[in-house]
This record gives sequence, structure tokens and C-alpha cells, in this order.
Amino acid sequence: MAERSVKHATIVVERTYEATPERVFAAWSSVEALLRWNAMDEGWYMAYDQFDFRVGGGEICRFGRTGGETYINTSTYQDIVPNRRIISSGTMKRETTSISSGVVTVELTPDDKGCHLVLTEQAAFLDDEDKPEYRQAGWSSMLDNLGKVLKNETASA
Repeated sequence: MAERSVKHATIVVERTYEATPERVFAAWSSVEALLRWNAMDEGWYMAYDQFDFRVGGGEICRFGRTGGETYINTSTYQDIVPNRRIISSGTMKRETTSISSGVVTVELTPDDKGCHLVLTEQAAFLDDEDKPEYRQAGWSSMLDNLGKVLKNETASA
């Protein structure tokens, strides 16, 4: 039997966007909005099998490098305060192997430039199948993408 392990970590990623908290919140609250920014990089895909943005609702999404392994994230929304906070808990698998479980909190605060976002993930990384630094890089890339989308939407308006 393979050796089992759990590594606990807290990941914090912060960004400030030149957009209102309402616009940033809207980017998290629909599948159409999420698909515009939350694939990590070029060559990655993201698809939603389920999306129910309400407390007690949740999502199931599949993502990965095109032609590579598929990751499946299943989460439930624990708390939603419009334009201020989203808390979800969930698990991630690579194909059929569980690789992590955790809680993600997204906090939105108005500031001089628009909106300050703090994303905190408290996670248990399982059996050395995933690593905190991978998750940190993934969230960083996705939140950078969100900034580009918000900037482009402002320029188009």
C-alpha cells in the first residue's frame, strides 16, 4: 500500500483592481463570467458541469492542460455576502485520485483604486499528489487573468 500523508497549508493571494467590488463580485457569480478568466494560462481549458451560486449550492468543474490530465474540483458555497465575501469548501481530484481538500475565502474591500481582493485557501494536500506552491501559482495566474478581463471590459465600455 502507498504511504499516506497530509500537508496543511494556508495560501493567501492579494490583488487590487481598478474596478468596483460589484464588478469583481460579478466575475465570480456566473459561469459565463468565470469562463472569461479562470483558466490558468493559454493551453488550459475549464468546463463547468454544475454551477449553483447560492449558499448551499455549488459547482463541479473540470480543467487541465489541453491534451493532459483532467482535474475535477467539487465545491459547496458556505457563505455569500454580495459584493463583499464568498466562502466555499471542496475537494480536488486528478482523474480519480483525491489530491486536496480545503476552504477558499474571497474577500472584497473597496479602496482608493477600486477593489482590494484577498483570496485565502486553507487546504490539506493529500499524499504528495499536489503542493501548496502549485496552488499558489494557479491562484496567482487566475487572479492576474481576472485583472486583465476587468481592464479590458473597462476599456471596451
